[in-house]
Amino acid sequence: MSTSKEYLNYILEQLSELEDINHRSMMGEYIIYYKGKIAAYICDNRFLVKPVESAKALMPDAVYEPPYEGAKEMLLVDNVESKDFLTRLFKEMYSELPEPKKKKK
Repeated sequence: MSTSKEYLNYILEQLSELEDINHRSMMGEYIIYYKGKIAAYICDNRFLVKPVESAKALMPDAVYEPPYEGAKEMLLVDNVESKDFLTRLFKEMYSELPEPKKKKK
């Protein structure tokens, strides 16, 4: 099952308080970028963030799930209704997110 456009648009609206949020389609699913860094995935209508320390601290009871088969586990965000929470989560995660990989020439 792939993610619906409605769910993608809902999550993007919930993140609208943040500047420089972008997304890229990936086989019916989506990668969410924050200031050029991969912060989250939307897969099967689930919102998953990188399991960095700040995210684990803000969501101590979060479930770990892989975004797709064979992928590293990420944290399932169950509080997608709160714009304030998502804004805080992304702002606190930013410094811990890995830098984008350099593209090979």
